[in-house]
Amino acid sequence: MREVRRRKSKKAQFKEIILNHIYENAKAYLIIIILFIIGIVAGVIFINNVNESQASEIQSYITGFIDSLKQDYHIDKAELLKKSLWDNLTLIITMWFIGSTVIGIPIIFGIVAFRGFCIGYTVSGIIASLGVQKGIIFLLSTVLLQNLIFIPVIICMAVSCIRLYKSIMKDRRRENIKIEIIRHTLISVVLIICLIIASLIETYISTNILEMCMGLL
Repeated sequence: MREVRRRKSKKAQFKEIILNHIYENAKAYLIIIILFIIGIVAGVIFINNVNESQASEIQSYITGFIDSLKQDYHIDKAELLKKSLWDNLTLIITMWFIGSTVIGIPIIFGIVAFRGFCIGYTVSGIIASLGVQKGIIFLLSTVLLQNLIFIPVIICMAVSCIRLYKSIMKDRRRENIKIEIIRHTLISVVLIICLIIASLIETYISTNILEMCMGLL
């Protein structure tokens, strides 16, 4: 019973820490989420306004990929994992470095908006190419699971960068800067672990779900 109570207590403490973090940085979270949504909308608008030749190229790429899978094309999971880890870790380390320079906050905003644009572009492009029903099935089997981790991680990382900037601007003593950078780094390490999990999900779960859904596409 004591062990159960301890576990519940730890969960309650962890939940409280997260809620306090969100409350203390509510304005930063709001700004980042708005930028991300703007990026998504921009991606959707871009796809809806491409010319016929560009739309045809996008459709050919997506349908070609699906056709190759239907013809027993083997997904190299080791290569996919390697690429996913490289892309995710490069992104988070880049954000850590830029955020640590303090003057890089506008670039962080740009990265967040661009990632939103990529998601809006991808979702809109797939649905435009496959139709609503097949598009949703394809998205649920290939994009959804890892992005349930990836999107919050990017938002949280951007907020950490903003918090670092604000903290250093309030107190520019060397000791404070050192403490804030260490805190920012520790958060980054936790988020890197989350992205590694997202890459594993993308490689070993999403690909299997996609293979099972091939008959519906």
